[in-house]
Amino acid sequence: MRITVFGAFGSVGRRVVAEARRRGHDVTPVSRRPGSGGEVGDARVVADVVRLSAGRDLVVSATRPVDGREDELVEATRALLAGVARTGVRLLAVGGAATLVTPAGHTVEEAPDFPEALKPIARACAEQLAVCLADRAADWTYLSPPAVLEPGERTGVFRVGGDEQVGSAISLEDLAVALLDEAETPRHRRRRFTVGY
Repeated sequence: MRITVFGAFGSVGRRVVAEARRRGHDVTPVSRRPGSGGEVGDARVVADVVRLSAGRDLVVSATRPVDGREDELVEATRALLAGVARTGVRLLAVGGAATLVTPAGHTVEEAPDFPEALKPIARACAEQLAVCLADRAADWTYLSPPAVLEPGERTGVFRVGGDEQVGSAISLEDLAVALLDEAETPRHRRRRFTVGY
């Protein structure tokens, strides 16, 4: 597959690029910063998305805004959806855990111990998912990682779910495995899925 990865030099994006290359895919990493070693492009600019997705099989969005600029996540998602709708390329977006339903019956963000500092990005991820769910033009999939996403081992062993939390943690390496599994064998077109231990 020919895969373009926006946010390719972040913690998720680096693992996605590595996993895709490990599987023999042709990967184009994208960064907003010149000199990063990849293509230069901005996921918030439709023209950049069109240019960098044309002729590809898949676009991965692994972008994550810095604190205080959480609204950029929604802006980028709108542009990514619009861009891939023009080129006919599938979008696989890595989102957030905030809207997953826990075994207690509430969302992750509604938990009493949910950190106040994470609420801005949680709200942005919830809006990001809503933007995807409302879209009717693009071929998208939204991956919600569990609340705890940290460096670790690549085991290839995890559970897959839909809107309900299937585990509270996963390694960044196994998240990349799950994403590439979905890329190679699509099972969640135009819907959200999650993974966890």
